[in-house]
Amino acid sequence: MAHERLYEAMTKAVIDGLPDRARELADESMEVGIDPLEAIDQGFKPGMDIVGEGFANGELFIPDLMMSGEAMKAAIATLEPELMKRKQQREVLGRVVIGTVKGDIHEIGKTLVATMLAANGFEVHDLGVDVSAEAFVDTVREVDANILGLSALLTTTILNQEAVILNLKEAGLRGRVKVIIGGVPASQEWADEIGADAYAENATEAVEVVKQLVGA
Repeated sequence: MAHERLYEAMTKAVIDGLPDRARELADESMEVGIDPLEAIDQGFKPGMDIVGEGFANGELFIPDLMMSGEAMKAAIATLEPELMKRKQQREVLGRVVIGTVKGDIHEIGKTLVATMLAANGFEVHDLGVDVSAEAFVDTVREVDANILGLSALLTTTILNQEAVILNLKEAGLRGRVKVIIGGVPASQEWADEIGADAYAENATEAVEVVKQLVGA
């Protein structure tokens, strides 16, 4: 039962967005011999799921998600050395390259998606903002990604989502990677028009869509 209480406290730390508390609880879980993978999956991740649900329902907002993401990252970073020592790897559901397209410096939505995908068991390579089509293509090739996430927040930069897809085709990589797009001016219609595989309206939806794309 002691472990149950610890798991509940971990979940609460993520919901409340408290990175320091999440670190403390991660340390505590190792001290009492809890398997680090179990700490993530039974303690911290349920908190992220609850926050994601609250965000999708409109009860929580972007700052809430950001803070919870920070707490989740803090917990995983604390548990990582022990995971490595035990040679345990979380089952990686897929390798994702994500970024905001060239000319666009909007970060929040893209970072949220990256954080939530990492919390849900994806290996995420976040290239940041103002990313060229070439950089996306090079990284997809380098890490052998099976998902590419393209964010654009401006009507003027959304055309660069199409440019990345064209570059992927030229590089002969289009068949190897599923492309998901997002951002305020993006839509399912736009995804269809430029030949993307999927569109997501928010971070929670993006996680579900990406899971479907990799068959998880």
